[in-house]
Amino acid sequence: MERKGVTEFLVGIFLLLGMISLAYLSLSLGEVTVFGKSKYYQVSAVFSSVAGLKKDAVVSMAGVEIGRVIDISLTEDKEALVRMRIRRNIKLEEDSIASIKTMGIIGDKYIMISPGASDEVIPPGGRIMETEPPLDLEELIGKYIFGKVK
Repeated sequence: MERKGVTEFLVGIFLLLGMISLAYLSLSLGEVTVFGKSKYYQVSAVFSSVAGLKKDAVVSMAGVEIGRVIDISLTEDKEALVRMRIRRNIKLEEDSIASIKTMGIIGDKYIMISPGASDEVIPPGGRIMETEPPLDLEELIGKYIFGKVK
């Protein structure tokens, strides 16, 4: 009878450790912070067009991923407001430029941030003021075909 009680106790401990490990992995892989600071901070940028940019698109600087697009919405002025999360160890200068680029010829859209030279950094929740919308290939091809390119 004693052996059965010890076995049940060990199985219970094993299950408890398994559940704790599963919870830890779920939180860490989901990048959810329960205690302490997040690894990211948010910034936003306003573009005249985001043609093809999607939520969870890559935000990069010098070809290195530094964050992701969190949300894309429309402002009162009918422009696109893009909210991004940036790794906390990356500091963006006030005069940084956010551009929407394409990976390859028909690839996914992503945001490339060109660093600035200012001594002032954008605070968490701040805004990147300089933006460049994506190149609209359809419009460019249409102008070329109909002879409106100068």
